[in-house]
Parts: sequence; C-alpha cells; structure tokens
Amino acid sequence: MSAEFLARLVFILAAVPAALFLINLAFYRRLPTARAHARTGAPALSVLIPARNEEANLAVALEAVLANRGAEFEVIVLDDGSTDRTAAIAADFAARDSRVRLETAPPLPAGWCGKPHACWQLARLARHPLLVFLDADVRLAPDALARLRDWMETRDAALGSGIPYQELGTFTERLLLPLIHFVLLGFLPLPAMRLWRWPALGAGCGQLFVARAAAYHACGGHAGIRHTWHDGLKLPRLFRRAGFATDLFDATDLARCRMYRGAVETWRGLAKNATEGLAAPGVIGPMTALLAGGQVAPAVLLLAAPWLPAAATGWAAAALACAWLPRLVAAWRFRQPWGSALLHPLAVLVLLVNQWQALFRAWRGRPAIWKDRPHDAARLRSVGSAKVP
Repeated sequence: MSAEFLARLVFILAAVPAALFLINLAFYRRLPTARAHARTGAPALSVLIPARNEEANLAVALEAVLANRGAEFEVIVLDDGSTDRTAAIAADFAARDSRVRLETAPPLPAGWCGKPHACWQLARLARHPLLVFLDADVRLAPDALARLRDWMETRDAALGSGIPYQELGTFTERLLLPLIHFVLLGFLPLPAMRLWRWPALGAGCGQLFVARAAAYHACGGHAGIRHTWHDGLKLPRLFRRAGFATDLFDATDLARCRMYRGAVETWRGLAKNATEGLAAPGVIGPMTALLAGGQVAPAVLLLAAPWLPAAATGWAAAALACAWLPRLVAAWRFRQPWGSALLHPLAVLVLLVNQWQALFRAWRGRPAIWKDRPHDAARLRSVGSAKVP
C-alpha cells in the first residue's frame, strides 16, 4: 500500500463523519421557548430522580427542578440504598414542598442493574402522563419542564433525549467528555433516525429522558433493559423495537451536568458500560478502524511528513482538517473547551485505550463496579428472566 493511497483512505475516514456531523447540526436543535404560564389542559410531568449516595448533588438538583415555572409537575426521589444523607435531604424538601415525594427502593432483585430498577420503580409511582428521568447530578433550567412538555406535544416521538451542557473540571474530563457530541453526531444519521424506526438508529443520553408514560409501559420501560447500565443507548432501542419513534434535541441550554469528577472517576465512568456500546465485541473492531483511521492517523501521518511524498502529506493535512472541523464547531456550538478540540487526536486515542481495557477486563471476568455495585452484563442477561418487581 503506497503512502498516498493510505493518506487518501485516511482522508475519507475523516471526511465522512465530519460531513455527517455538520449535516446533523441542522437537525439537532434546541427546544423552542416555552409559554410564560401553564396552559389549561396541558399535560403534567413527573420528574423522576434515582438517587444512590447523592448527598453532594441532590439538594442543588431539587432546587433547580422546583424553580421551574409554566408547567405542572411532581418530583419523586427514589432513595436506592443510600448510606449517606440522600434520604434526609429528600425528606426535608418533601416536608417543605408538596410537589416532592420521597420513596424507598425495594431490594435489588437478581438479574437487575441498580439504575434500571430504580427508574422502573419511579415510573410505576408516577402520576402524570409525561415522565422526565433525571440523574441527580443534572440541573434543569427554570423553563426546562415547560419546554419539554411543549416539545412532546408537537412531536410524534414517544421518547426524547438530549445531552446537557457538560461542566468540566480536570484535564481528563476536558479531554474526553466532549467526545460524547462527536461520537453521537459524527456517526448517527439524524435524518434517517427520524425517517425510520429501526432500533439501530436509536440513541440518547441517560442523564435526561422525557417519555410518554403510556408508551413507556407498553414497551416495558426499564424492565426491558434491566441487565444494562447503558440506558442512553438501550432505552431508545427498546422503544423502537416496540414500534415507537424516538428523537434527540440539543439540551445545552436546557440543563447542566458535571458527569464525573477527576481522572479516576472519568476513566471508570466511561468504561463502566463500554462493553454494551462502543466496546461491544461486534462493534469495537470496526469503530476502532473508523476512529483510529480517521481521527488519529492524520496526526500520525503528518508527524511522518518529512519521509512522505508531497501528495501524501497534502491528503494527511486535509484529513486532519476534517478531523478537527467538527470538534471546533462543537466547541463553539456546545460551549466546549477549545484546547480539547485541538487535542482531538489524543482524546480519541485515549478513549480507544479506555474502551479496549474495559473489554479486556470483561473477558477476564472482572466486572465493572459503579456506586459499589458490580456489573456483569453476561451474567445479568443469564438471569434476566427474573420476575419484574
């Protein structure tokens, strides 16, 4: 294989996701401004917050939800076996505001992961026709619930999701977490997602979901994905397998989230459900070829430019420009760090190392652990016929 042929191939691998990213931006839009006041007859919302040892986040999350105007809603916090002040914080809010309820999760049954079990219990406790699943580290904007309600009234989707603005602290967070937008918009064709209901086109962000309660229960909700932590991918695909449409929106101005704190938590967080997404055995090979070939290889080729023909160097430079383009646009559109965008080839390389390490750990029978609970997807699927509690 000649150097020029390799550089041309690398250019194609970089140009295709760059083009798709730019096309998708026209479809990945922020929600319209909500009406100033709640409308008579408008559907109410149930805000559902699973909480396990969330004393550092819960009070701020509840304050943000309760600051919402223009929508009728309830808030249910499910204390999922917390050993800190999570339950006490929720109880204090419930005593002061009748819209807040504190519930306690039953023991985790065999065959279930913690979050799907908690979300399933919350959905069964909800009273309203729209369900908003919210992680405890997400802070809603004051008009978020009204905008979510209005959006659901104008769409045929049974489930919607968006990536909140990601608050980033340490270098590792700033390097890796902005890749969420790049992977989503660079490899999922949003026009096709809206045109067809194929499960493979389903995607979302587990930090924030809004669902029609009737459709949620009709397709089995979180009970149908009980063995997975990867609800961002698995829940939309469950809805689509049942024939329901799902959709995506830009949640940058709708909510904020500090997903992980520090290098260790970021590394473990990205690896915890890797084998059900990017690092799935049938996925990681092709995705490594696409990501390494289109996002890392251009920089490597340019480092070798003194030993390459001029034509190969030109193609490599064009490929690197294509690799950088969506990241620079994302830094502007989603308020991401510019330095992270410039370090894009390094970020993709580190992400691939993280995903391969997660797969090797799974092959060695070493399940990921999150919030003091181990996760072995294969074992959980083997007992997945456990009765729905």
